[in-house]
Amino acid sequence: MEHPASSYSRELQSRLEVRHLLKSELPFPERVIDWHIQNDLIKAEESIKKTKRGFICLRCGQRERSFFARYPCYRCNKNCVYCRSCVMMGRVSECTPLLTWNGNGRHGCAPVQMEWKGELSAGQEKAARSIVEAIRKKEELLIWAVCGSGKTELLFQGIEFALNKGLRVCIATPRTDVVLELAPRFHQAFQSVRIAALYGGSTDNGTLSPLVISTTHQLLRYKEAFDVIIIDEVDAFPYAIDQTLQYAVKKSRKPQSTRIYLTATPSEQMKRNAENGRLRTIQIPARYHRRPLPEPAFKWCGNWKRYLSREILPFPVKRWLFKHKELQQPVFLFVPSIPALKSAVSLLKKGQFQAEGVHADDPDRNEKVNSFREEKLDVLVATTILERGVTVKKAQVGVLGAESAVFTESALVQMAGRAGRHPQFTEGDVCFFHFGKTASMNAARRHIRNMNKLAKKEKLID
Repeated sequence: MEHPASSYSRELQSRLEVRHLLKSELPFPERVIDWHIQNDLIKAEESIKKTKRGFICLRCGQRERSFFARYPCYRCNKNCVYCRSCVMMGRVSECTPLLTWNGNGRHGCAPVQMEWKGELSAGQEKAARSIVEAIRKKEELLIWAVCGSGKTELLFQGIEFALNKGLRVCIATPRTDVVLELAPRFHQAFQSVRIAALYGGSTDNGTLSPLVISTTHQLLRYKEAFDVIIIDEVDAFPYAIDQTLQYAVKKSRKPQSTRIYLTATPSEQMKRNAENGRLRTIQIPARYHRRPLPEPAFKWCGNWKRYLSREILPFPVKRWLFKHKELQQPVFLFVPSIPALKSAVSLLKKGQFQAEGVHADDPDRNEKVNSFREEKLDVLVATTILERGVTVKKAQVGVLGAESAVFTESALVQMAGRAGRHPQFTEGDVCFFHFGKTASMNAARRHIRNMNKLAKKEKLID
């Protein structure tokens, strides 16, 4: 006679087949989970491993001593070691195992037909074919594509190919905002496919789908899950500097899998690997609408910090903003800090501008960005939180304090990339307002000019 606990097996498999989860993350009675462990259907693995040098968290890969602490544990009645690095996802400790399904499996998926009927540019088409080839050969590939080149659309062919081969695909991105922007576009392109969008607080968490769009943080819960992993904005904060997130991506993909990196601003190490032939790379130096990238102008604006402290907006900035207001062209105005943001917004509102400011901790960020998209604002003042992934039809770009250390070459290139993206509004005005030029400013302008030269040489711009 079948044991009552076995009736839960199918759902347990769907949740644990490719995941590392705690008992507390499973909505089943503990006796049911224990029965599956005893019958080798669920594998219980240690979560904290002791080594000669200290401890390793096998969920997030943390090794630093400062991230481990002890607490009085009610389970083992001892002072148990736990990992503070990933505690926000549920506490893993010496006596708390990570659970995974003890077996292999592939998702069942009917033949997939892509619904998107648009046309790719020559650069996009070349990249799309390369992605299919990388998936076929389980290779590593860098797509180095300028801001506004249409990176999302060039993924469609490869994803269709992978899904029809029964492969599981993950698109990983550093920020929740990008997951929320990408998910509806993929739902529209692949209407017959179950797609999970994973981020903190997502209702899709716990869903096993052939196509997953996820923040890199959520990948800590997966183990050898994905045949194809696409890392969007691979150079972006926090992924680029966080070893834990890089570990999460490595742990979540199968040993034999395809890795595709997307970015407009690859790191110096990636550039060297591309030049040395260690990393296969496809460059797209032109936007899909075949117009050049707007090149930034440099405009000296004096000691802007002192002006703001005296409640004055530097005159060159004010004149430039009024020009675009008269032309009914909304402006992204990037600033290096939250105090500068608050001062600028206050002065703009006093100066007859419809203006708002957004930063990483702003709870109303999405509403303000939507107002800007709907042309209800003249100026949206932002920190680097909006340097990527946001497209506004007629947007122009100003950077106040462009000499600030927070504005690296890649940040300035990405911010400049907000202008001239729309096919009906391809001309963009980008202005770096500064109190002294920096190497990063010069490198950003040189980067953009080089891409335009390459696009012209390859006859990718008109």
